[in-house]
Amino acid sequence: MSTEIDRRVLEALICPLTHMTLRYDAEKQELISEAAQLAYPIRNGIPVMLEDEARKLD
Repeated sequence: MSTEIDRRVLEALICPLTHMTLRYDAEKQELISEAAQLAYPIRNGIPVMLEDEARKLD
């Protein structure tokens, strides 16, 4: 079973905090919000768009 996320879905997603676009990091399986300085995880092909689950960027 592939857990790769569809690029069209990624283009439709925005950061829930800043409402800005996200950058997909395929290697880390994360969606990066440069504006919020957060990385939202993708688990089993599903983006987890919760601030509490996001990793702060360095």
